[in-house]
Amino acid sequence: MAVSSSFVASPKLEKLLSNHHNPTSSSPAPLGLIGIRTLPMNNRNKRGLIQKARCELSASKSASVLALEQLKTSAIDRYTKERSSIVVIGLSIHTAPVEMREKLAIPEAEWPRAIAELCNLNHIEEAAVLSTCNRMEIYVLALSQHRGVKEVTEWMSKTSGIPVSEICQHRFLLYNEDVTQHIFEVSAGLDSLVLGEGQILAQVKQVVKVGQGVNGFGRNISGLFKHAITVGKRVRTETNIAAGAVSVSSAAVELALMKLPESSHASSARMLVIGAGKMGKLVIKHLAAKGCNKMVVVNRTEEKVAAIREEMPPGVEIIYKPFDEMLACAAEADVVFTSTASETPLFLKEQVETLPPVRDARLFVDISVPRNVGSCVAEIDGARVYNVDDLKEVVAANKEDRVRKAMEAQAIITEESKHFEAWRDSLETVPTIKKLRGYTERIIAAEFEKFSSKMGIEMDKKTKKAADDLIRGITNKLLHGPMQHLRCDGSDNRTLSETLENMQALNRMYGLDAEILEEKIRAKVEKK
Repeated sequence: MAVSSSFVASPKLEKLLSNHHNPTSSSPAPLGLIGIRTLPMNNRNKRGLIQKARCELSASKSASVLALEQLKTSAIDRYTKERSSIVVIGLSIHTAPVEMREKLAIPEAEWPRAIAELCNLNHIEEAAVLSTCNRMEIYVLALSQHRGVKEVTEWMSKTSGIPVSEICQHRFLLYNEDVTQHIFEVSAGLDSLVLGEGQILAQVKQVVKVGQGVNGFGRNISGLFKHAITVGKRVRTETNIAAGAVSVSSAAVELALMKLPESSHASSARMLVIGAGKMGKLVIKHLAAKGCNKMVVVNRTEEKVAAIREEMPPGVEIIYKPFDEMLACAAEADVVFTSTASETPLFLKEQVETLPPVRDARLFVDISVPRNVGSCVAEIDGARVYNVDDLKEVVAANKEDRVRKAMEAQAIITEESKHFEAWRDSLETVPTIKKLRGYTERIIAAEFEKFSSKMGIEMDKKTKKAADDLIRGITNKLLHGPMQHLRCDGSDNRTLSETLENMQALNRMYGLDAEILEEKIRAKVEKK
């Protein structure tokens, strides 16, 4: 970002010269020496005025250059001296109702597209999406915290149709170290409705799997999620947080059994499970564990149901039905579990009203987000509808034990958070190291080129390679000392603040801040 050497003459200077202009002239004299020559005065006065004008011009030029320098410095301060921030903009079961979360939910297949759109926003460099039945969280690396949050919130509003004001009422915002703490707690199962449940760790792993090779799932965000996976594994290995832990699916089964009339129980109630994915499979397993020895499973294909059937203990009957028989199956069920990825409801009021009544009430336990059962179904006298937000009733038990387990896990999370922040701090000096090396190599190469041209040396491929090796060797020796003072990897006693002071000093001396800023701006422009 070069500073222009041009300037605009100050109004004060123009007024000074025009005041000395010949009052009998019909038009103002042009600014400069032509106007000065028309002034009716002797040579001594003329020389004095010229000198005064030059001083004013010099002062004006200095002021203009200073203003431009300040402008450049303010931009650099904003985007380079204050490093980019990791931010999470999220809504979860703790802050937003399922009605809102389902509108914001992004299917896994759409995560790469979402990352690309987020990184096309002006102040977003990297992004990731974590969208589950209990949460919708967007993680970004933002050039500016305020502008980044504003852009992402507006994007969420545009994609979901929810007004920005409504999103702001239910969202939570976390920055940098707090983001690290949060995603580590999420991966460890501490932020789940069901403490220690294992499905969320698998979902965090899926974020990394889907993000591999996606432009925008960059070093900071991917590093954060990979470290979160390590934390999730370590917490489950070193604590007993997962011992006896229930999942969303098992909690759904418990809720259904709680809501069944006293005259019914798992072995006699007619069970229907719609969807044989991960959550549906767990529902089937927990029903079997509770004594249900016969259930109907509706799925698009029979292969998954057949695989689940193979895993069932002897005496458990799994009956497969295709989707076009879903309503007929529901007509013969006392309890209907739904866990599909459908983005539109499978059951609406007009459909359920046609079903024959059951002895008490037909239960719909919907653990899908977006929901598979429309809220209007609850208006029917013979139907009761429960969704993931209703599972809180099940997991409220054993609160003291949950708190104790969480404290054990927090010690691990605190330790791992420090490790991650130290790793991220070590990235701070990377742009300066690269720019300083490039700057030095360019100077040496340019001087070598001048020397070769002056001496009439024509280099063949072998000589050119030798020259390149020479340039790199000189660069390595010249930069060995500065590079040592830019590394912050725990190999010596140098603190992070000392390393950053050294980095900022080198940036100022060689003008590297401007190059780093221009590179960031160029990267954003090229994405447009």
